[in-house]
Order: sequence, then structure tokens, then C-alpha cells
Amino acid sequence: MKKHSVILFICIALSSIKATAQNGHGEFDTIRVNACIEANGDTIPCSYLTPVFLYARLSGKWKRYYAEWSRLRNAVYVTYPFAISASKIMNQINLQLVNVSDKSKRKAIIHSREKELKSQFADKLTQLSVYQGKILMKLIYRETGNNCYEIIEEYKGTVNAAFWQTVALVFGSNLRQNYDPKGADANMEQIVQDVERMYGVRR
Repeated sequence: MKKHSVILFICIALSSIKATAQNGHGEFDTIRVNACIEANGDTIPCSYLTPVFLYARLSGKWKRYYAEWSRLRNAVYVTYPFAISASKIMNQINLQLVNVSDKSKRKAIIHSREKELKSQFADKLTQLSVYQGKILMKLIYRETGNNCYEIIEEYKGTVNAAFWQTVALVFGSNLRQNYDPKGADANMEQIVQDVERMYGVRR
């Protein structure tokens, strides 16, 4: 008798589950999920997992890398406005010198603009570190297409250029520094482009 009662109970339970499933009103028969539309137009259920962030100690190599990157970024932020201003004034000087062949007049034009540069930037430039000075020279090359030796030679003569090159070498620098945005200076180029977006500079 007990055996038949158990069987009867199971049958009744199964029939009720089946009926509930057919009616679609079961407590656990439907689970709502997000839907994702595939490229072919199919819609499939999908869900999103909470992101997990893992933090680990940096190795000595990566610590040095980020330290050098931060130093370079800060130097670019400081010197970039000087490079832009210098390139603008140089372009103006070149325009003024286009039709001037007389040496004394050319010297007068260059001297007047040199005084302007000194009044605007002399005090600020003397506050730069040797490293920031190197970065500035690279940025000037980037903006003008000429290294600092060539610029001094063009405006002040070979003797002046050679003299200041000697001074620069004594302080561990070099006026003949070029700029390689796809090679040695790739990191600097990336930072400069970020700064240009910040300043809204268009090329």
C-alpha cells in the first residue's frame, strides 16, 4: 500500500510540474538574461561578468621604465610651449629675411628678434635642467626641421655655432641633436601628440 502511495505521489508531482511548464507560470521556468545580436543577425543570450583587477609589484625594469617615462613626459610638458613659440618667431624671421640681401640689414633684423626672444624666455630657460634643455632642442628640431647648431650657424655664423656646441658638450649636451619620431624618440612623439591634443594644435 505504501509503495502504491509513493508512486501515486510522484505521478501527481510530475503532472503538476508538466502542467506548470506548459502554462509558463513556474517560479523557475524562465530566467531573464541580456541579449546580444551577432553579426549575422542572430540573437543569443549573454551576460556580463564584473571586471576583476589584479595588481602586482613592478619589477625593477618596469619601475625604471615608468620613472623614465614620467621624467620625459614632465620635460615635454615644460618645454613644448617654448618650442612652439621659438618656431613661430623663426618662421617670422625667415619671412622678413626672404628679400633682404644686405648683410647689415639682415643682422639688424636677427638682432631685434633675438632681443625679443631673450626678453620673453631668458629667465625661464635658465631655470631648465640639462635634461629639459636636451628635450627642448629635440622639440625645436621637430617644429623647425633644423637642429640648434644649424639654427645658430644660420643666424649667428659658424664661429658662434661652434662655440655654443663646445659649451653644450661640456654640459653633456649636443646642439646637433636630431629627432627620430619613429625610432629613438617614439615615446617622446607619443607624449607630444597627447600635448598637442590638449592644446588643440592642428597640423
